Amino acid sequence: MRLEPVADPGLSRTLGLPAIALGGTVAIAMALALVAGSNPVAVLGLIVKGAVGSKFALLETLNRATPLIFTGLAVAVAFRAKLWNIGAEAQLYMGALLAVVLGTGLLPLPSVILLPILIAVAIVGGALMLLGPAYLKTRLGVDEVVTTLLLNFVMILFVSMLLEGPLKDPMGMGWPKSERLVAEARLPRIVDGLRLHWGFGLALICAVLVWVMQTRTTLGYEIRAVGLNQRAAAFAGIPVTKVVIKTALISGGLAGLAGFSEVAGLKGSLTLDLSPGFGYTGIIVAMLALLNPLGVVVSALFVAGIFVGADSMSRAAAVPTYIADILLASALLLMVLAIMLTRFRVVRG
Repeated sequence: MRLEPVADPGLSRTLGLPAIALGGTVAIAMALALVAGSNPVAVLGLIVKGAVGSKFALLETLNRATPLIFTGLAVAVAFRAKLWNIGAEAQLYMGALLAVVLGTGLLPLPSVILLPILIAVAIVGGALMLLGPAYLKTRLGVDEVVTTLLLNFVMILFVSMLLEGPLKDPMGMGWPKSERLVAEARLPRIVDGLRLHWGFGLALICAVLVWVMQTRTTLGYEIRAVGLNQRAAAFAGIPVTKVVIKTALISGGLAGLAGFSEVAGLKGSLTLDLSPGFGYTGIIVAMLALLNPLGVVVSALFVAGIFVGADSMSRAAAVPTYIADILLASALLLMVLAIMLTRFRVVRG
């Protein structure tokens, strides 16, 4: 058996195989529910109801999707250039850290000035976190998978040290958390009385901007060319190193915005559990979207809906919420297989 490239996959193959992958994910979910002793159809219905069955559920799904859109975009941009950014978690925390440092009273400015500053520093902080691994990759050939992954742990430990030291809230009753952001540094709510904030709107804007960049600009063309074949891109006169560095800055900046969005829009302060793995889940989001920036929005909503719906389903049907993790892992594996079979066919040989 060998793999043979498919010259023209066609629309049916391009869309049909991913659809089959999602159908396989649903089948796995039903099987897991059956093993857990519950009605599979009822469990799926509870997941859907818990995700979009009410105004509160829908807004919670949108709220959960917000950081996933940012990290999904970060991964999609980097992976398009074959820059394997596994460190969106560290970049997220750096964006959140800088937002907290400047947003807890250090800059006594009105919201119209302070919020753009915090957005800018979060972007810069996240971008710089990926700049080092990108430089090591282009200059020394160091594997960025290793460096970006290890930076996640370094950043978590660094934040932990700060929250137990100089950034610890003296009024926090001993809990390792920072002081709360001032009111001028908080993102306003989209719906009064509910948690959905304008970070979601910022995420949608970023998705559109990334799509425009990838499809309508020279940089987007260069990123695609470098991702397809670096040697051919260099032969065509594309500055590969510069393109990889620019890609790293954009990718890291988007992940940094996820951290800003969480502290300024939702949490209000920095804690070690700010992210339950948004950086890693962003990889799943990007892969399910086939690295399409607009598809990232849909994919993030799908993943967020599974998490929010699984929480509600667990309370109603006594099925463990870990089913959501299994579903996402299954969806990722099946989608990767679908992508491979879209580009290659299995032949005897």
